[in-house]
Amino acid sequence: MVRLTQHPTVIFMLTIFALLLSSGASLCLYIQVGFSATWLLITLIAGAFVLSLYYQFNKQNKHMRFVLKSLANGDSSLGLSQHHPMRTLLEEIKDRIQSAHFIAQQQAHFLQTLLVHIDLAVLVFDNKGNVIESNPAAPRLLGKTINHIEDLAHIAPLIHECDNRLKTIANWQYGEQQDNLSIQITSAQIQGQIRKIVTLQSIKDALQNKEQQAYKRLTKVLTHEVANSITPLASIAQTCESLLPESLSFDDKEDKQDLALALRTLAKRTEYLGEFIARFRKVSSLPSPELQPCQLATLVKGIYQLHQPSCDAAGLSIKLDVHHDQLVMLDPAQIEQVLINLLKNAMEALHHQSAQSPQQPPFIVLKTGVNGTGQHYIEISDNGPGIAEHVVDMIFVPFFTTKQQGSGIGLSLSRQIMLNHGGELVYIQRKQGACFRCVFG
Repeated sequence: MVRLTQHPTVIFMLTIFALLLSSGASLCLYIQVGFSATWLLITLIAGAFVLSLYYQFNKQNKHMRFVLKSLANGDSSLGLSQHHPMRTLLEEIKDRIQSAHFIAQQQAHFLQTLLVHIDLAVLVFDNKGNVIESNPAAPRLLGKTINHIEDLAHIAPLIHECDNRLKTIANWQYGEQQDNLSIQITSAQIQGQIRKIVTLQSIKDALQNKEQQAYKRLTKVLTHEVANSITPLASIAQTCESLLPESLSFDDKEDKQDLALALRTLAKRTEYLGEFIARFRKVSSLPSPELQPCQLATLVKGIYQLHQPSCDAAGLSIKLDVHHDQLVMLDPAQIEQVLINLLKNAMEALHHQSAQSPQQPPFIVLKTGVNGTGQHYIEISDNGPGIAEHVVDMIFVPFFTTKQQGSGIGLSLSRQIMLNHGGELVYIQRKQGACFRCVFG
């Protein structure tokens, strides 16, 4: 009997057979005899078989609902006996569902890990402009957390107007953080809803590298071509001046003086031009930094002690503001040269200002710190006249200068040194004075 209960199909077929048999017997008896006790008994037996069929059908429905709920909840028991005819099929379905669920979890975990570790900032906006998904690179790149599309300032209209796909470049500034961003906007339908997917990537380093490579190629060509012409010109001018005899006479005495002056000027100008080309070559032949661990505080204190006597002699106040003693990989000789160049510019600017407004005590501040993105920096600032706004974009261009005796090499060379260190030299605009920050990557 126990084995029979484990085969619901057999029970169902026996019940159907018994129902048909009892129904036929009841019908025959009714035709032959009519109402009788025997007919009533057989009819009740047929009704019992009908109730049995209903019970079995209801039981199978409940059992199936239980099995489906078990599959949905990941229950491996399924509540079926070992000999149930559907057990094998449901076990196969269960295995496939579990396998698909496991693969989906792996893919979701992989994508989540990928979004966490890539430098590409990803933001997903709903139709109301709210951020529904983002990765850690977004606040790291933008300098703040983005909760709504309007937090992106001038980039927000681009997202609003994009109906399909858009790729563009835009500048981004948050506080003192400046960057060039490559922006790609895609409008897609996800789970029946329109979503705006925005990816942002910094291309500032790539632009700077291209710019530096262009300057290097230009300087190599110019120094080669110009130097080849200057050297013989200087030599010829000096030779001609030395060969000019004292006894040489002209119809006009001033002609001889003009000739001598012309030869001296030619020799002098070619000499100056040669020195300029030597500085020009220096920009394109900067050696690679020899990196070694160095304390920023120690480096800054050394520069402070080196320049304190000269600042005192010039009537300038130099202050030290060191709050971060971070160990950084750098080339001490090259970074010292950068700091010396910046301090020299600050001292010259303050000397020029003190001649115009002596009532304001001039000072220079040497500072170490950490910016909003966790990068360590050395900052040199002063309370001088600062840099005019219309020339700020040109200050790092080689050979551009606002000084009468300047060469325009110092800032471009300093910036190239910082770029070779994986960092950056930036000018920070303030209400008064100039501020240059050496940021280490």
